Amino acid sequence: MKTLKISLAFLFLGIANLALAQSKEESFKVAGNCGMCKTKIEKAAKSAGASYALWNKDTKVLTVRYDNSSTNAAKIQEKIAEVGYDNAGARATNAAYDKLHGCCKYDRDALATAAAADCCVEGKCDIPACQEAGCCKDGKCDMSLCKEKGAASSDSCCGKDGKKNGKKASCCKKSE
Repeated sequence: MKTLKISLAFLFLGIANLALAQSKEESFKVAGNCGMCKTKIEKAAKSAGASYALWNKDTKVLTVRYDNSSTNAAKIQEKIAEVGYDNAGARATNAAYDKLHGCCKYDRDALATAAAADCCVEGKCDIPACQEAGCCKDGKCDMSLCKEKGAASSDSCCGKDGKKNGKKASCCKKSE
């Protein structure tokens, strides 16, 4: 009887540990202006699998929590871009951007310039897979550092071609 209780205790601890290991929280920049933007951005993130999404219109930062066995930051970022909002991982098509309400239209050129300038914040790259790898050098995600740290193989980081998720990204610095 005592061994059964001990076995059950370990089983429950194992299940709880597995559930916690799959939950992930990330923050990244998303363009937008107003409360209508906030609603659309958060709704898009949740439709892509986020269990929690909170966008701050002053800092333009979206914080999401999700189960990494069912979604990832790239999928969430793509879904947000589909509704018209450029973000750290995906750029909205012109057609999606054009569908935004007038008050929601942000300066897309200013956003691209800002993204290049603040790719690395406090020495960490804003690319989700590289955040903890310390891949920043001179304000850019440096692929040689990414590769050294083992983050370069991730599909969310800058690739050897200097692109992020197969797309040109201003914060990627092509490795030599």
